[in-house]
Amino acid sequence: MLLTVALASADAQLPYAPNPSGFVIGRGTNLSHWLSQDFGWAPREAWITEKDIRFIAAQGFDHVRLPIDEKELWLAGGTPNQPEMARMLQAIEWCRKAGLRVIVDLHVLKSHHFNAANEGGHNTLWTDPAAQDHLLSLWRDLSAGLRRFPADAVAYEILNEPVADNPEDWNRLLARCYRELRGLEPNRVLVIGANRWQMPQNLPLLKVPEGDRNIILSFHTYLPLLFTHYRADWLPTKVYTGPVHYPGPIVDQATFAKLTQSYDAGLLDQIGNAAEAWNAARMRKEYEPAIRTARKLGLQLYCGEFGCLPTVPRADRLAYYRDIISVFDAEKIAWANWEYKGDFGIYTWLGLPKLSGDPDTELIRVLLPGSSRPK
Repeated sequence: MLLTVALASADAQLPYAPNPSGFVIGRGTNLSHWLSQDFGWAPREAWITEKDIRFIAAQGFDHVRLPIDEKELWLAGGTPNQPEMARMLQAIEWCRKAGLRVIVDLHVLKSHHFNAANEGGHNTLWTDPAAQDHLLSLWRDLSAGLRRFPADAVAYEILNEPVADNPEDWNRLLARCYRELRGLEPNRVLVIGANRWQMPQNLPLLKVPEGDRNIILSFHTYLPLLFTHYRADWLPTKVYTGPVHYPGPIVDQATFAKLTQSYDAGLLDQIGNAAEAWNAARMRKEYEPAIRTARKLGLQLYCGEFGCLPTVPRADRLAYYRDIISVFDAEKIAWANWEYKGDFGIYTWLGLPKLSGDPDTELIRVLLPGSSRPK
């Protein structure tokens, strides 16, 4: 891949030393709603095929992030669901054939969902020792199937968007998972992020294992949330259907004051900046704690999720993507957009039941300047 070669040849310009295992990533996309959060939009064998993997590689992406859920890859009794495990392995083989690296991301557990607060669920992972032991057993199962892949081809993301009340709960569980995986695979690259949705401001609170160069630090960002999730039906902000804009203030001060009168403190923490002037510099400020932490530790920084729904004005949406990519490029932050197919995706979203239309060529070119036309 051209991007991989470019990154490898520019090591001296990077703010970190490339990991010893040679797992080199720059620009990727998430294979969502397939082996994770499968909403039944399409048959699983049709949603992601080898043709999709070839298409992703042809655009200039160098890796995919592959979210997987416990309920999809394990049976009710806790044993691996062998047909779905085989599907995951087949997808990785497709990626290797196409020249794409893969991050296997354990996305949702039966004991932990990143959006439990908005979906009426309750996370037991942080209080139930048996649930924590079970997380380790899931990674033992995954390692048994995945360790045959070279360390420069496949990496593991231990848990997507941990949401513990106390960051030390995640630090303790992460330490256990780390010891378990290092005992099984000493050279595998591990992707780890901070507590509470992997928000960049929380990365300084993460206790990163010392002296291990085969670690990539991860954050996620969907700020400004009132813009990127405009009319999202899974958030309380769905009640607002007035105008939003980017760059600049997402809404004016008067609108924001009226909109937030009944919101609790947690939601205000997420959208309280909607009346600020947003642009590339404002985004860079948001990511500063993560950038500073990664540079202090000399580790690669990775934004594993970001994106904006197509419910906002088209020009504003593209401006958001141009700005965020410009920050990632300037700061040498690797990334994977959310998502390949779906309402955030790089295909025109037609909604249910039609789903995805044609590739969004303009968006792809914003994400990957100089990329080829879709094939």
